[in-house]
Parts: sequence; C-alpha cells; structure tokens
Amino acid sequence: MSISSQHKPLGKQVTSSLQMLSPIVELNVGGEMYTTTLSTLRKHPGSKLAEMFTGQPKLRTDSEGRFFIDRPGTYFKYILEYLRSNQVPTQCVRDVYREALFYDIEPLIKQLEDSPQIFGELVARKQFLARVPSYSENVELMIRIARAEAVASRRSSVIVCVVRTEEDAAKCQDALNGLDTDKKSVVKFGPWKASPGVSDLLDCIQMDVEAKGYKISFQPHVAEKGFRFKSCDFFYKFLFTWW
Repeated sequence: MSISSQHKPLGKQVTSSLQMLSPIVELNVGGEMYTTTLSTLRKHPGSKLAEMFTGQPKLRTDSEGRFFIDRPGTYFKYILEYLRSNQVPTQCVRDVYREALFYDIEPLIKQLEDSPQIFGELVARKQFLARVPSYSENVELMIRIARAEAVASRRSSVIVCVVRTEEDAAKCQDALNGLDTDKKSVVKFGPWKASPGVSDLLDCIQMDVEAKGYKISFQPHVAEKGFRFKSCDFFYKFLFTWW
C-alpha cells in the first residue's frame, strides 16, 4: 500500500474532525448567514440546537461548507441573541416562540410563554376555546361550506348560530329546524362554560379564519321565515370575500 493511499482517508478524517471541533461556526439558516461559536450553540445541552452540534456533525453543509439549517433565517438572530446575552426578544414574539419550540430551548420557551402575546394566546384565548365544544372542527366546517358556495361568485356566506347557554340553545332550536327544512347549512357553536361572551367568540372565529388566509366579516343574520322574534339574536352571517 502506498503512502498516498494511506494518508488520503486520514486527511479526510482530520479535516472533518477539525471542522467539527472548530470553536467558530458558520451557519446558513434558510439562506441567512450567521457566524457564532460552538459554546453559544451548545449553551443549553438539553436543547435540539445543542444536539445538532454535539458529537458527529448532524447537519448538511452548503456549497461554501457552512452548516445548513432548513428553518426561517430571519428569526434565528433572536435565538442567537438570547443564547449570547439572555435577552428575550420583544419583536416577532410568536415567530420566535415557534422557532424556540423547534430548537427546544426550554428556558427561552418558558420566558416567551410569560410574555403578554403568548400568555394571552395560550392561557387566556386557547383555554377559553378549549371549553367551546368542537370549536376547531366547526371553523373548518365553515370554511368548507363557504368554499362549496363560492363557484362563480365573488362572495359566499355561512350562517353561524352562537349559543352561550343551554337555555339559549333551546330558544333557537325552532329557528335551526326551520333553516334545516329550507336546506340551509348552519354551523352551531356552543354552549360553553367560561366568562367570555358571544362577541368574544365571534372575534375568535374571525381571527382564526383570517389566520388561514381568508378575508371575512360578520354581521347579525337578518330574520327570515321560520325565525322567532328573539331567536335571530343568536344567528350571524359570516361573509367570505374571494376577490
């Protein structure tokens, strides 16, 4: 065996080892370039980010030899800033929170969850919606109905019935039966046991539908045949605008 054939694999091993152990690391995160240190990336040993740079390299490299992470690069700067100086971001909080969850940086996750933006979403709004039976399924049903009625139309509408209590549900049952007889689709939300009211739930529905990319608005549903006088208070028309 020649000397050159002995040294070629050894050279590759040394190069790989030096690259792995180099204290300075160049990263390509979703097309954004960063330079940092291994100690910064490994600051929280239990995190997924630290795991990426512990032991054998677990990431691919780009054409320039930079480690590549296929995540949004825009928000990685906030992750790095936290690792470097323990500074919790006040901008793009929801996006940074999503990245912190991906990289599994537990201290940052907990601090972001205490921020007003995340606390309000996770503790207040999400906990409320968890008490509204079939909330997510009903939102998806609204979207399916609106899409089915959008053929050759600029707008389509969905009738929504919102009842906070069992008593309210009983009051509007005749109206629901009338709409069913007329073959009109109605999506019913409630009843629920939580302090937020009907207007709060309507805002949540609009917020969550818009978060999926749809343009919508809502208004009280105009009473039609089959509605009792007060039952129309429980019915709303959500208008989807397509173009």
